[in-house]
Amino acid sequence: MLMLFSMIMYLSGIMMFCFKRKHLLLMLLSLEFIILSLYFLMFLSLSYYINEYYFSMVFMTMSVCEGALGLSILVSLIRTHGNDYFQSFNILW
Repeated sequence: MLMLFSMIMYLSGIMMFCFKRKHLLLMLLSLEFIILSLYFLMFLSLSYYINEYYFSMVFMTMSVCEGALGLSILVSLIRTHGNDYFQSFNILW
């Protein structure tokens, strides 16, 4: 039952990533939601093995680094362009 909940979380994160593709902050939030659902699924899968939670801590460390990098890119884009809509960036279009 919990694995089904995690897969529903993953699919809803993918759907929100596709629907909110013009707004960078919402895309970063949906990516973090996808990472959280993958972490939850991995934690459930590793709970079947005894004392194998070390990899989940490594995964959590990498996902925190990814989130910090995304926020720093978001802050630099807002400082240079004024907003975080993809339509206003001259670099991307």
